Amino acid sequence: MRSPIVLVPACVNQIGAHPYHTAQLKYVAAVADGARCTPLILPALGAATDFAALLDVADGVMLTGSPSNVHPGLYGEALLDPSQPLDPARDATTLPLIHEVLQRGIPLLAICRGFQEVNVALGGSLYQAVHEVPGMADHRESRDDPLDRQYAPSHRVLLDPGGRMAQILGVPEIMVNSLHGQGIHKLAPGLAIEARADDGLVEACRVADAEGFTLAVQWHPEWRFSDNPDSVKLFSAFGDACRAYRANR
Repeated sequence: MRSPIVLVPACVNQIGAHPYHTAQLKYVAAVADGARCTPLILPALGAATDFAALLDVADGVMLTGSPSNVHPGLYGEALLDPSQPLDPARDATTLPLIHEVLQRGIPLLAICRGFQEVNVALGGSLYQAVHEVPGMADHRESRDDPLDRQYAPSHRVLLDPGGRMAQILGVPEIMVNSLHGQGIHKLAPGLAIEARADDGLVEACRVADAEGFTLAVQWHPEWRFSDNPDSVKLFSAFGDACRAYRANR
């Protein structure tokens, strides 16, 4: 039996004089080596994407993190800081993709920006600057730090004891890295909270009535996942769900 195929939507980034569709190596490696699936990078083509053709061959979808933010117009707000990076082509690809994936019951794992995309796609909203919200911690990394320090464990998250994440990891709390300026404000209808930070910010969620695997996390489990037992369990569970989906097509 062939390896399950997992779609990894790309970002659009300017490299030199030209724009490129890009996907970071660490996400691709997490799919290939952590979930033991075959990653297939999906260009950010927006409305030109043939979602039906792609999802006919997909056994899973992983939404990656990105330096860019979901455009606030998609949840009914004006852009507060024009200096923040945006990626409208990715927005136009991933948000409709999420609906198609959930309709088909395809396993979905969403990370950081992907976590926020799931919330926005299903009708939720975001804090555009979590650190400016009274009572919230500053969840951003220091860009001056080396990567090892940026991605080092930063704070704990408390898992819902009846949730899927707690079932997979087998613990009540974990330490996670934190590299995001935005976060969930209004939780979308149909999403169930899987984990919160100590300041109350939602750090993981799932689609409550989904039959299959649908987990979204604000942190970055893909960073050196093989060195982190929690990340190993998460990607293994995602890969197992993709294999089960393929077997039950």
